Amino acid sequence: MVKKLLIISSDITGHGHKSITESLCEKVETYNGIEIHVADGFSLGKRLLLTIGKSYGPITRNSENLWKMIWKLSALKPHLVDNFIELLITDNFLKLVDDVKPDMILSVHPNFNGSILNILEKHSLSIPFCTLIADLVNIYPLWADKRADCIISPTLAAQNKCIEFGIPDEKIKVSGFPVRSRFFPKNHHQPKIYTKGQSLTCLVMSGGEGVGNMKKIAENLLDHFDCNVKIVAGKNVKLKTKLEMSLKANYGDRVEVYGFTPNIQDLMLTSDIAFTRASPNVMFEAFATNTPLILTGALPGQEEDNPAFAEAFNLAVVCRNPNDIKETVTELLNNDGEKLNNIIKSQQDFINTNAAEDILQLILEVAEPYYEEAKVKLS
Repeated sequence: MVKKLLIISSDITGHGHKSITESLCEKVETYNGIEIHVADGFSLGKRLLLTIGKSYGPITRNSENLWKMIWKLSALKPHLVDNFIELLITDNFLKLVDDVKPDMILSVHPNFNGSILNILEKHSLSIPFCTLIADLVNIYPLWADKRADCIISPTLAAQNKCIEFGIPDEKIKVSGFPVRSRFFPKNHHQPKIYTKGQSLTCLVMSGGEGVGNMKKIAENLLDHFDCNVKIVAGKNVKLKTKLEMSLKANYGDRVEVYGFTPNIQDLMLTSDIAFTRASPNVMFEAFATNTPLILTGALPGQEEDNPAFAEAFNLAVVCRNPNDIKETVTELLNNDGEKLNNIIKSQQDFINTNAAEDILQLILEVAEPYYEEAKVKLS
């Protein structure tokens, strides 16, 4: 019997939720009898909800302080956010459920946990509901709803935060962070190794929205090291044009500037060091590709403690000031790249290559009692 899994995700608030969803979808073939349906939670709402979702990019690009205020205010009264979104999505969500007839539901966005649980409860819909947290340390209370059958956490830090929010320990499962398979090297047992004197390929990026001081980072690298620099400006078209005009004239072929890049794994796999904001999705994709990270900043709110998290496990180093790039990279390369190579080893030991499969298995296990109960009722 085919079991239908409905995933509520988001295509318009960064790229992380979509990437997580894709990592699960590509593993379905491993589990015979599972059929996945994906819905963008924001598209279930009226025009107002889509407008709110689409504002994420411009706000995070242009005003981190405004984003910090929004994050903190919405965390103070999570039930108000749940009730507001419930009001906007109820009709379309019920239609979706009627069309798909899911056997289980997974939410990978905080805005659609309590809101959907409200709807299921009010309409007496007995469908197993799981939450997959997409943040690492600083999580919204919106992720932690006691009514969920299971909350799947990528880290012990996020699990501990859920417990602080009052979630029973037995409802929280730690899985690791799911990463799409194309980010893992074909030969995972032969990670990159830096050798003294080699020319560096450096990748500079800042999430799908293209934020951060990438020009200064690139200039410091190109002025002080034997390197080529690839810059990914993401969806920020204006930034891409600006970077091309300012850097190409001075550095020529040593620098390449990209817009939004669906095959970002190819750039990571061919880079020796990556410079990025502490976005969970980008961080774990770098861990998977064995690309040492220099974290240059973090969005306030959900990313605040991600740099410290990465440093604690020796997965990255932090350099928030572009003027310190020379010193930071030099330290990584000293002693034949000892520190750089240790980071590569730590990343390989840390990453759970089977996280996506583990998550699907957890969802099946949570849903199994519902199936057994249904069989009893039918008999």
